[in-house]
Amino acid sequence: MHIDSLMATKRATNLTLSCDTLEAAKRLKINLSQVCDDYLREFVRREQERRWRDENAPFIAAYNQTLEAEGLPLDEWRSF
Repeated sequence: MHIDSLMATKRATNLTLSCDTLEAAKRLKINLSQVCDDYLREFVRREQERRWRDENAPFIAAYNQTLEAEGLPLDEWRSF
């Protein structure tokens, strides 16, 4: 299941953060929950993409090799 398809339900969790960073964030009135959630969401999305590319690399390589050898499907009828 892709992370973006999940409902935006939230759950409390514990994090361990560097004291100096936490204090600076508090002084700046940064919403830690929102920043962590946003960053983690993007990190998970990039990791899902990376894993998809890794898992599908053999197929993509074979497909590209076929295109290189045979050209695009229906390429002979292309008018542009």
